[in-house]
Amino acid sequence: MHSPHRVIKSSLMFATNHSGSLSTTWHTMVEEADDWLRYGNPWEKARPEYMLPVHFYGRVDHTPNGVKWVDTQVILAMPYDTPVPGYKNNTVNTMRLWSAKAPNDFNLEEFNVGDYIQAVLDRNLAENISRVLYPNDNFFEGKELRLKQEYFVVAATLQDIIRRFKSSKFGCRDPVRTCFETFPDKVAIQLNDTHPALSIPELMRIFVDVEQMEWDKAWEITKRTCAYTNHTVLPEALERWPVSMFEKLLPRHLEIIYIINQKHLDYVASLFPGDVDRLRRMSVVEEGDCKRINMAHLCVIGSHAVNGVAQIHSEIVKNSVFKDFYDIEPEKFQNKTNGITPRRWLLLCNPGLSEVIVERIGEDFLTDLSQLKKLLDFVNDEAFIRDVAKVKQENKLKFSAYLEEQYKVKINASSMFDVHVKRIHEYKRQLLNCLHIITLYNRIRKDPKKSYVPRTVMIGGKAAPGYHMAKKIIRLITAIGEIINNDPYIGDRLKVIFLENYRVSLAEKGKPVLEAGWLK
Repeated sequence: MHSPHRVIKSSLMFATNHSGSLSTTWHTMVEEADDWLRYGNPWEKARPEYMLPVHFYGRVDHTPNGVKWVDTQVILAMPYDTPVPGYKNNTVNTMRLWSAKAPNDFNLEEFNVGDYIQAVLDRNLAENISRVLYPNDNFFEGKELRLKQEYFVVAATLQDIIRRFKSSKFGCRDPVRTCFETFPDKVAIQLNDTHPALSIPELMRIFVDVEQMEWDKAWEITKRTCAYTNHTVLPEALERWPVSMFEKLLPRHLEIIYIINQKHLDYVASLFPGDVDRLRRMSVVEEGDCKRINMAHLCVIGSHAVNGVAQIHSEIVKNSVFKDFYDIEPEKFQNKTNGITPRRWLLLCNPGLSEVIVERIGEDFLTDLSQLKKLLDFVNDEAFIRDVAKVKQENKLKFSAYLEEQYKVKINASSMFDVHVKRIHEYKRQLLNCLHIITLYNRIRKDPKKSYVPRTVMIGGKAAPGYHMAKKIIRLITAIGEIINNDPYIGDRLKVIFLENYRVSLAEKGKPVLEAGWLK
């Protein structure tokens, strides 16, 4: 990092997102790919001067001079930078995305002997890594392409981080940094779920094999640099890669993981002598018909901090998912409740409410959300309550007009807006919501003269491409809407809308009108 105020965020750039949008008509539903780079991206800048090699396959050569990973397949990582301006702070951060490129456009030797098709196929296979986002439907599938994608972004990003660290002149008189003692002070690697878990063995490989660092020192620096955020407690969603796939694709990393695991188990055995079952539960390597690498365990072992994203979630992480690890290192586990940026999700998408708040407590809340506590002084202020209600109703009128235009359904802007937005999944309760909607519908049909609170139910979210049941849930929602929205006995007391192609721009319209439900 060049300075503590400059943040580089790296990720993998996909040409096509096949979990794109869903378009619905009266009786059909069509999935459309989101080819977001079809016409280019004016905000990004290609940086070919920083293109980096990423290695796959090959074999490990143990020599007197150290360990070498040789005979590898090389794929180039092309960086694309997008500026991310700060808010009134004269700071612009960089989001760096990586795209896979073949080392050569064609294998000229194959091309010259007439094998044109093979030359093109070789190039396409290399670039497939970033051609499409591998779908994640909360059920782990051990596919080689996905492991390639995960290692590709990790390897490119870590090379880039170390290049920046070495070339930084801040606090260093040497032309190039060679000492990594201050690395954790300058670099923080946040493992957002287990997808970047390979950062741990890759950083160890660079420190030990490339920089010739002693193992224990390399492990200390790696652990101080990495932190892990857990996002799911579902066992079927946790990444567990087959050892056979690791052995083929990343042989050196498998060796490093074995060493990490052995040292970890030796430590656990010293604390709990004879507790073989505990060793089995805490091992990174899971035995069985198919030996697997438990990436969540690797993240916990190789990080100095582990957090959940809500208080109840963090308690489950400590008391259930990683209980054995918590017993040994309770100080490592934390909670970091998910938050929002008030600039986008309050100032930008709800300017009316922002104006009401600014009139009472000023603008400091835009950079310090804790300032919103000052609004507690106005909970019984009739003028404040009236102003907030007025803004809410104005937002509902605007959104009602938008829904009528998009879905041709007349909306009662005075009804309760019940919004449920999550990814479509059997455990995300969209089915339960459907049962509730049907119950409300049957109650109105049974006793239409009774007084009911009018309700407009909006459900949004996307289903993974291969998740058939999730797509059936979407079809169920639209089918329920077709019946209820066209039933003259129901009128404007109940409406149901599936929000198609849910995205940030639609969320900016939807969040200011929410009165009940879940919005993510």
